[in-house]
Amino acid sequence: MESSTNSLDDASADGSVEFADRASVMETRVQAQEDEITLVKASLADALRRLRLHDRLLSVLKQQLVAVNPACARLINQVCCHESGKLSSSFGLDDGVLQCGSSQSLQSVAASTNGHTTYSMSAEPRPATADRSTQTEASEAAWHPEPNVGQGKLTLSGRVQSLHLEDALPPRAKLHRAPSVEEDDEDPEDDEEAAEREKELSWIASVEEPIQASAVVGLRGGSRSPEGGDAGPPSEQNLGPASSAASAIRQGPQKPLVRRNSEKLGNLKRQVKRLDKKAASSATLLNHCASLENRAKELVASAGSPGSRRATYSQGQSIKMFIRGRPITMYIPANIQNYEDLKMEPPSERLELDWVYGYRGRDCRANLYFLPTGEAVYFIACVVVLYHIGNRAQRHYRRHTDCVRCLTLHPDKVRIASGQTAGVDKDGKPLQPCVHIWDSATLVTLQQIGLGTFQRGVGSVAFSTVDSGAFLCVIDESNEHMLSVWDCARGSKQAEVKTTTETVLAVDFHPSDNGNIITCGKSHVYFWTLNAGQFAKKQGIFGKYKKPKFIQCFVFSLTGEVLTGDSEGNILTWGKSPAAVRTLGKGAKETFQIMRQTKAHEGSVFTLCTLQGGALLSGGSKDRKIIRWSADLAPEHECEILEKFGAVRTVVHMDGEELLVGTTRNAILRGSFSNGFVPIVQGHVDEMWGLATHPSIDNFLSCGHDRQVCLWETGEHTLNWSITLEEYGLCADFCPNGSVVSVGLSTGRWVALDLLSAEVVSESVDGNEQLSVMRYSPDGSCLAVGSHDNFIYIYNVTESGRRYARFGKCNGHSSFITHLDWSKDGKYIMSNSGDYEILYWDIAAGCKLLRNRFESKDREWASYTCVLGFHVMGVWLEGSDGTDINALCRSHSESVVAVADDFCKVHLFQYPCPKPKAPSRRYEGHGSHVTNVRFTHSDSHLLSMGGKDTCILQWRVVRGGSPEPAPAGQ
Repeated sequence: MESSTNSLDDASADGSVEFADRASVMETRVQAQEDEITLVKASLADALRRLRLHDRLLSVLKQQLVAVNPACARLINQVCCHESGKLSSSFGLDDGVLQCGSSQSLQSVAASTNGHTTYSMSAEPRPATADRSTQTEASEAAWHPEPNVGQGKLTLSGRVQSLHLEDALPPRAKLHRAPSVEEDDEDPEDDEEAAEREKELSWIASVEEPIQASAVVGLRGGSRSPEGGDAGPPSEQNLGPASSAASAIRQGPQKPLVRRNSEKLGNLKRQVKRLDKKAASSATLLNHCASLENRAKELVASAGSPGSRRATYSQGQSIKMFIRGRPITMYIPANIQNYEDLKMEPPSERLELDWVYGYRGRDCRANLYFLPTGEAVYFIACVVVLYHIGNRAQRHYRRHTDCVRCLTLHPDKVRIASGQTAGVDKDGKPLQPCVHIWDSATLVTLQQIGLGTFQRGVGSVAFSTVDSGAFLCVIDESNEHMLSVWDCARGSKQAEVKTTTETVLAVDFHPSDNGNIITCGKSHVYFWTLNAGQFAKKQGIFGKYKKPKFIQCFVFSLTGEVLTGDSEGNILTWGKSPAAVRTLGKGAKETFQIMRQTKAHEGSVFTLCTLQGGALLSGGSKDRKIIRWSADLAPEHECEILEKFGAVRTVVHMDGEELLVGTTRNAILRGSFSNGFVPIVQGHVDEMWGLATHPSIDNFLSCGHDRQVCLWETGEHTLNWSITLEEYGLCADFCPNGSVVSVGLSTGRWVALDLLSAEVVSESVDGNEQLSVMRYSPDGSCLAVGSHDNFIYIYNVTESGRRYARFGKCNGHSSFITHLDWSKDGKYIMSNSGDYEILYWDIAAGCKLLRNRFESKDREWASYTCVLGFHVMGVWLEGSDGTDINALCRSHSESVVAVADDFCKVHLFQYPCPKPKAPSRRYEGHGSHVTNVRFTHSDSHLLSMGGKDTCILQWRVVRGGSPEPAPAGQ
């Protein structure tokens, strides 16, 4: 019985928690509906204001008409009775009384949307007459709708004793008029004229054109058909005040506008002059007034294009930015007085590429060479790195616009050819692949080959040997894998041919004959002969030997024979032999056949390298072995690479016995058979997202889909330690004391690691979805964990970051958490979500959602990594779809903000950056979407992390007004 009671209590507790979560979600929805209701109320108020303006105009026209022709008064009264009866019946009112809120005050204000009041009128209440025969439209000018939604009625007040406008005013009514530019530029002709203009401007200042009385019906409830029925609502072009007036005039006969005082009609010239001034003043006022339909059109336009980003400004209040049609309101801080006067300029800080972490060995061959200068040449992302091994210094060739895929060294050991993939720009248009020939000493581009010729990318390149590298052969990545030969000096194409629809992995000239070219790849070895610009192809015949799935690589022996390494682990020796008449028929010429097969490795033979004296080096995949072979292919030495470095991708001879080894896990090793191999370059193997910088020393941590967590040192450019977790990491942050770092994983689990030993000191699980952000409070007492389950989990941190206790959970986002930041006092959190929400939380009050976001506009934040916010609104380009910016980071000096975008670029903006289309400094180098950026603790360097390119770029922050140097190789 007791156990059942406990289970019921647990169920009740769970239900209470679930009910609280649902109640919070409902509160958020109610808040959104209240915002929509507020917008509708504002629209209705604007419509009522426009109706009042037209009613006042109608009363003026009636009075002027009666002043000219008193016989029309009776007809006007009949029309007024007919229309007021219609209005009363439609609103459910009696005796022409419209009630809306209190009738204790009367107030009419004509204002422009910028908030400056132009005219105002105040009066004490007067009883409304019930006699319709004496009541004119002028009396409607004396009522004002109070914003009382509960009563839902409008009250008419004021009794008209005469047909003059000043007599229609309630007693003690005062006319207030803002100064007009037109009036300041002239002196009144006489006091009587000035006083009369004072009265008329207060009533007619909002009128741009004269409107006939017959048009007011159409302005109120739709135009009237000749038969007296409703012809429907007014057209869209008649919604504005000016256009409505113009269209109304067309509906009836044109009549001249006359003054209400018939005794002053004699001076026609003076009358025309005054009317022109009134029209100009009215047009100026109406041009300042934003009409309801224009605001509606802006909303429709912003919501119509799903990938649009635009911003609207409301003076003194907020900025509204639209992303994918969703409005995002950001309130202007109090310290910004004149938002429109803010000037956005590029930051004075600049970036220079300092170091490149990583090497592309996982999917590229022939990607590592050694120069006589002591530099190793390799590539990753869009950068070709020249790493001086002795000095531990890097130079960078950065002329490529997309990922480099292949590399070759000229026979003079100075010139280098590198080919890139096609890629796409930010608009999705393909970029043309090409090959760059450049000088490794000066990093100057000598020739750009094949622009507009190659398709998709360049897969393999090779210089000719016998003529000192005068020609270059290229294999592109089109469906037919086109083989082309180019003149290096002129950059002109000499010949071209389709090779095969199967994968082609390597190409090279024969060292003794430029007319012979060999290609290999999936299930083939082709021997090409080039003569007079025409190619002839001969296929290697496997004969009695098993045909492997892939021919991975090939080299030439000292005797000119071709040696290939295949996916079966064999080294095949190819040679010419007379054609077999039985199999190839009469007239067949010589063929290329396998002369010898040597079993070398388990798994594929990924690389072959010839040494002086005819010796051969081979690298295996599955067995991870490097074997040295004699000239007659007898094994001499072998060495096995550690498993954590992966298989052998390429082997390069340095000096003496030393070798460079590139591996499939993106590492470069240096060593020998006798001394073993140590890594000199390391990197991640799969997509990366997690990046964090140490709060006090030059260290940073990275994690990614390869399940590796790596701690790097920016000063020495070395890897301090690396561990492999059970799940892959997506986010990380250092504890402010610097002794612990927390890593969020893909399964909802997160771990806290000791910085010295890399051991797990604490771990916890929050939900079952991936974690997207980890952030410690400024004093290190709390940890916020943002998850893809839409929650932010808050932990109390004790024992210097080694003990964690759940404090609460922030519940209110309707999509996954993307970014969050703590306030400087550690009491509040600002967060972004996948549906472009900006929410604020009071953590000290129990993880309470702050519904009034206006109160957070002046709050100071310890860090700024949220991509949505007033201070970083200018980083979004026009037309952004909400996913174009992956991360941003404000510098600790709060002077600049770095942005990682989806188009392989790193941007540097000044901070704050609150205006659209803000200028920035843009930097290239990544070959994939940039997933994260972080400044080091001293702001001396910026770190940017690529996604699929597995590359980390370290940028040096240069301050001052010195001109920005051009990237190397340009």
